[in-house]
Amino acid sequence: MKTQTKLWAVVPAAGSGNRFSKTELKQYQSIQDHTVLEHTVNRLNSLDLAGCVLAIGQDDNVARTLSFQNQDKLHFCRGGVERVDSVLNALIYLSDIADDDDWVLVHDAARPCVTLDCLYQLVQTAQETNQSAILAIPVRDTLKQVAQQNQIEKTVSRELLWQAQTPQIAQLKTLKNALEHALADQIIITDEASALEYVNEPVQVVLGRSDNIKITYTDDLDLARLILKAQNQS
Repeated sequence: MKTQTKLWAVVPAAGSGNRFSKTELKQYQSIQDHTVLEHTVNRLNSLDLAGCVLAIGQDDNVARTLSFQNQDKLHFCRGGVERVDSVLNALIYLSDIADDDDWVLVHDAARPCVTLDCLYQLVQTAQETNQSAILAIPVRDTLKQVAQQNQIEKTVSRELLWQAQTPQIAQLKTLKNALEHALADQIIITDEASALEYVNEPVQVVLGRSDNIKITYTDDLDLARLILKAQNQS
């Protein structure tokens, strides 16, 4: 009889975040007496995780000192130069303690506002369909293709376009192999789904929410504070 697959989480948190600040890491900014990273990991810990792997920078002396929920299920590994390198390092780490067909959620360190309902729906969809999946929302705004000197070339149809979010979920061996193949072929990997797409692995979208923002610029931090305050009051 096959054992039930487990659920793991991976959080790449080794980036420099230069668009946010040249000197301060966005994942360690404070919201409601907790860092962004604590909010993010604690949201993931609302799921029945077997464990959560944080891929952190070599000189990071903050992450291990933070107060996370389910601290005993937390693992750390060395992050990489790019986000994709950090994710792959975490998957290699997981390969020693998890099964090939276990499910892995990969979530941005700077997305602290993902709702529990979205997390549950994503995991349930992937497990019930046995297929990789991502949170995403349909593009709402009119899109313009812009040429040189900021001149509009044309309006791009948004009918089939979705904005990818995280978490993104796949089985461990499937995702690890996809990332390794894509990197070996020097394919630009912007998220886990792009690697899965490259190896023709089907990926489905699960409707997310617009408040699942990624903190990229300094004003995003103020927006995240408002979102988390509103979520906690609802």
